[in-house]
Amino acid sequence: MDIILHVTEARYLGDYQFDLTFNDGRRGVVNLSQSLHGEMFEPLQDRALFAQGRVDPELRVLAWPNGADLAPEYLYFLAFKDDSALHDQFVEWGYLPVTARR
Repeated sequence: MDIILHVTEARYLGDYQFDLTFNDGRRGVVNLSQSLHGEMFEPLQDRALFAQGRVDPELRVLAWPNGADLAPEYLYFLAFKDDSALHDQFVEWGYLPVTARR
């Protein structure tokens, strides 16, 4: 991937899931229920706060009012981890082990 990845649209679906659109035109659903650990993310276990996630217009990431945000690459991985055409990219980003390279 030769572009710097950004989130362009985010729509909360419920149950800790967002429908996201990225600046490369891809759109996918991410389930963040297993990503809410650590000081910044544990407050997002409150569904009312989690539902307030929006695209930060300056950083172009998924962000929340408490200051938490998630890297577009991580969100992209969650959305498209089963797309074998992207496996090498996910290995390069460190989301899959080198042994997963195809």
